[in-house]
Amino acid sequence: MTTHADKPRLDPATLRDLTRDGEGPRLLDVRTPGEFRTAHIPGSYNVPLDTLREHRAELLHHLDEGVILICRSGARAAQAEQALAKAGLPNLRVLDGGILAWESAGGSLTRGPERWDLERQVRLVAGTIVLITGVAGLFLPGLHLIGTAVGAGLTVAALTNTCAMGMLLSKLPYNRGPRTDIDTVVTTLRGTP
Repeated sequence: MTTHADKPRLDPATLRDLTRDGEGPRLLDVRTPGEFRTAHIPGSYNVPLDTLREHRAELLHHLDEGVILICRSGARAAQAEQALAKAGLPNLRVLDGGILAWESAGGSLTRGPERWDLERQVRLVAGTIVLITGVAGLFLPGLHLIGTAVGAGLTVAALTNTCAMGMLLSKLPYNRGPRTDIDTVVTTLRGTP
């Protein structure tokens, strides 16, 4: 028997084939509501990763068929896969490369207001901190070490495929959009996307 860890990631072409007739697996987009509003795969449901982790046991009652997990690049979807698998949900797959790969492969997207994605925001904040502390360090010895700490944090983020700065930025009102609570998520899962 194949476990969730043995399943290969789902490529965009296979997902397009699975969803062509509208009867395919349930698509859960685990990005923030702000990211979801900017662009998402038609027919997908927004279940932010934090909400999914906190309420995974409740979600099990509404996710009985196959589930495809989606995020920007696949990292957050893999975290969601682990959380739901630990809660006992079978038939989980992750869209390899996420929305970026889907769009590159010509997949259609429902678009909303344009906004910066989290990765771009992290680059802006990290770069600004390094630039300011580097220049200010010329006048205040030791201040450049803040930039060194940011660099170390980015290294850890790359090695662990997580990002503390991204998680913090995702909590800003700009990224959160309307509050996503479990009741809203469940109501949406019972209805239509």
